[in-house]
Amino acid sequence: MPGSVDPADVTGWGARHAHDPTAVRDDDGTFYLFSTDAYSGGPVRAGVQVRRSRDLVDWEFHGWAIDGVPEAGARWSGAAGLWAPDVVRVGDEWRMYWSASTFGSRTSAIGLAVAERPTGPWADRGLVVTSLHDVDGPNAIDANAVVDADGRHWLAYGSFFGGIHVLELDPATGLALDGEPADGLRPGACVARRAASVEGAVEGAFVLPRPGGGHAMLVSYDSLFSTYHLRAGVAAHVAGPYRDRAGRLLTDVAADPGSVGTTILASHQLVGGRAWLAPGHASVLTTPSPGGGEHQLLVHQCATARMPPGTRRRCGGCCGPARGGPWCPRSRGRAPGRRTRPPPAPRCCPAAGRSCPSTAPPARWPALGRCCWARRTWRPRRRTTARGASPGGAGPWPSTRWCSPRGTASASAPRGRSRGSTSTAGRRSAPVSAMRRLRGGTRRSSP
Repeated sequence: MPGSVDPADVTGWGARHAHDPTAVRDDDGTFYLFSTDAYSGGPVRAGVQVRRSRDLVDWEFHGWAIDGVPEAGARWSGAAGLWAPDVVRVGDEWRMYWSASTFGSRTSAIGLAVAERPTGPWADRGLVVTSLHDVDGPNAIDANAVVDADGRHWLAYGSFFGGIHVLELDPATGLALDGEPADGLRPGACVARRAASVEGAVEGAFVLPRPGGGHAMLVSYDSLFSTYHLRAGVAAHVAGPYRDRAGRLLTDVAADPGSVGTTILASHQLVGGRAWLAPGHASVLTTPSPGGGEHQLLVHQCATARMPPGTRRRCGGCCGPARGGPWCPRSRGRAPGRRTRPPPAPRCCPAAGRSCPSTAPPARWPALGRCCWARRTWRPRRRTTARGASPGGAGPWPSTRWCSPRGTASASAPRGRSRGSTSTAGRRSAPVSAMRRLRGGTRRSSP
């Protein structure tokens, strides 16, 4: 897709670089897309990116919602940009919940800004939830505001570390019930959590009503750069408990981490089409249908699955251009071909329960399967689409050795989430927003 390579020139971006998107429709029929402060080529200014469209196909970069990180959020977290905005309409007021954090830290904050129109101006209303890295509890990022059938307001939030929690809000203000920011001592109900063996890799919750009652919750599993995918659970109440279609609780950390949650969207390639990598962090846009009823679109980020020029998609031993790289299983950063044990990396292997490199070839990760560092192999998964694979379960195919592209390997610190800082440099292709139909549900914003 065409796009600008200059972060100062956003005119050619379109839907590119739209991470963690949420879409809304104004009264005049214009659609607005709000997303994380991110640019795949390096740093970009802060303030929540805003795009607009008349048809949900062609997007124009509109600007930034606010001027940088609000003072309270910056002071609490030290964040240089804002993540994962969630925008909802409550009566005549638009509310935007933003997240402020830094890579690998649980010292985070969720704040609220309000406006009369999606175009602003947005006024700061204060912090809603905070978290500290050294205090057990959820990470205060990835907010999603929900109104249940009884008119009660809730906030689903959380990420790596403590899982997903749901906290009740004051309908009049959009803040926590007592007016003071919630914290790790009163985080609300835990509704989704994953085992430490997969680094607790769950984030980006979005809750919507189901036809006939109850709620569905979408969450994103695994690594943003490779194995990211969407799963779902359902519950009778916003605050859970949520179960997948097999009846397993989304908080079950004793079960196989790859088995919990119903997979609804993963990396895939249709016959003759483009390969899409790591779709996730979804929201749902609900609009009136011309024929009556409602029309829903699943809005999410993803990337094109391409390998860097000069590297091979599959390595029989170690690919030439990458040989000798710091994560090559046969070199440990020394002379090419040295059969020495590579250093461990923090990314967890769901199949083996061991560590494996964080920069394995991204196009091969979702297509072939889980990284099995114990055997230095890829463990393929069961094919479920024409030319793609589902992130569930290991398949019977033979494994192959692998290594990472030269110049992309780097060790990462333990994470607060899979995405990291305001820069997403190192990702092969910039994410784009994708729209897909999602049946059922009701309007996400309150009357």
